[in-house]
Amino acid sequence: MIQHWHDLLFAHWALPAEQLRSLVPPELELDIFDAKAWLGIIPFWMSNVRLRGVPQIPTAGTFPELNVRTYVRAPQTRDKPGVYFFSLDAGSFLAVIGARAGAGLPYFWSNMRIEGAADRFHYRSRRRSARNPAEFAAEYRPVGSIASSKSDLERFVTERYCLYTVRRKRVHRIQIHHLPWPLQPADAAFAGNSMAQTLGIRLPEEKPLLHFAKFLEVYIFPPEEIG
Repeated sequence: MIQHWHDLLFAHWALPAEQLRSLVPPELELDIFDAKAWLGIIPFWMSNVRLRGVPQIPTAGTFPELNVRTYVRAPQTRDKPGVYFFSLDAGSFLAVIGARAGAGLPYFWSNMRIEGAADRFHYRSRRRSARNPAEFAAEYRPVGSIASSKSDLERFVTERYCLYTVRRKRVHRIQIHHLPWPLQPADAAFAGNSMAQTLGIRLPEEKPLLHFAKFLEVYIFPPEEIG
């Protein structure tokens, strides 16, 4: 599958590992940096979503998405660090149904809107589910040019080339191919954010680690069972 990702905010909070350990399946190892686990909330929008060689479906080709994630390793392939998603909110009902059925990912259909001008973006999301309510509202913008290099922490929270899921106690990996992230420093103001709260996580008061990326073309491969 091919996807184009646009106007991403990477917001990351450092948390004690024990806060996230119980939320990650025991079949996966929680990946930590500087003795901390990291929770990421990433709002963006995507376009050109389609299977390779197949035209895009109009109602599932362009829509906003909001990811809540942490970082893990699978014991079967410890040299391949990846992403574990707690939730993925999307503005396309067809995309939600397809991702849940095809990959077992925790997608939710949400009312979402992103507006932007002159590299300043207003993002809103409210989940439609009454059983799992969550909302997010933020204004964000890049505040510098693309960095020529990344710190070890920046690589840790962004340069991940697969994601892991666990279905019926079996570990599945979905590989993701793309160029390195063109990260810029960012600023953000959060008007509302219950994405972590709905998981039982209280975010620290400290300002999160913030980055912006304008665009990336991404290739996503089918799930494969690895153990």
